[in-house]
Amino acid sequence: MNNYSLARSSNVIERIPVFIISGFLGSGKTTLLNRLLSHAPQSAVIINEFGATPIDQQLLREHKVPLSTLVGGCLCCQVIGSLTPLLKNLRMAWDSGDRPFERVIIETSGVANPEPVLDILLRERWLAARYSLQGVIATVSASMDTDHFDYFPEAQAQIAWADTVVMTQTDLATAEAIAKLDARLSVLAPAATRLTAVQGELDHNALLNLPNKFRRLRNTELPELPDHGFSSITLQLEHPLPWERMQKTLEYLIAHYPKQLVRVKGMVYTPGQNQPLLVQGGAGRLYPATRLPVRTSDDGVGRLVIITQGEVKGLAEELMTQLRSHNV
Repeated sequence: MNNYSLARSSNVIERIPVFIISGFLGSGKTTLLNRLLSHAPQSAVIINEFGATPIDQQLLREHKVPLSTLVGGCLCCQVIGSLTPLLKNLRMAWDSGDRPFERVIIETSGVANPEPVLDILLRERWLAARYSLQGVIATVSASMDTDHFDYFPEAQAQIAWADTVVMTQTDLATAEAIAKLDARLSVLAPAATRLTAVQGELDHNALLNLPNKFRRLRNTELPELPDHGFSSITLQLEHPLPWERMQKTLEYLIAHYPKQLVRVKGMVYTPGQNQPLLVQGGAGRLYPATRLPVRTSDDGVGRLVIITQGEVKGLAEELMTQLRSHNV
């Protein structure tokens, strides 16, 4: 009589859970990630920023987590080749010793289609054997006009690929706008789990314990995605500026370029304050600035990143002219 053992093989590779956080520019991805890390600190984080200067990592400065930043492009095109070696390095560090993290969270750029990231995690055999994709979480701002889905195909793709859609910034939207967005989400992602975040807060267990979804692997290689047409400029502010002047300047730009200017973010300094100000804007409004705690690595140089749909000629010069003006 033959005896067969069902014991688990010692050669079985333990896979690290991976979560992808997607969502259009200004939809609250980093705020959600910040809250999530408060509940799940044993996480390695990969942040992708479209601009050449990383700003989102400043929101995570209170968390001591393994943090990698991919800048200068988005994960759906320019820097996609950087993700595979980064994930391999993280895995080798995990295998080599004390396993400093329990999961990996990838925050994609606000202009990125998440499909190429999924393609890497599911198709590359070495990674697929060592990482387990848990799901795609997409944030969407309740204050965003639903016309954005028609104007920006990236926003549609982010929602369409999501396993869970988190509606954010509901305090900034009317009940009518929320209902309109809710109806559009039902069309774009009818099978996705729907959650609402209030000031970035929601049940973290609902995000970290996503139900497993069946994903069909494509039979062909992922086609090259077309250039999405976004541009970014980065300004360095060597000297502190009064917040009132900067606020009026940014409000002026948002008002004068309502279609082209899709995202403003930065960390700036004001006179008499060591704590930098985190500045964010999008969807036609400038959000209230918040003070960040001081870090020893702060250099006192302010940085502003502006992302536009297409190139806006002379925008950097106009911004500097407005900042120098006392009459804005």
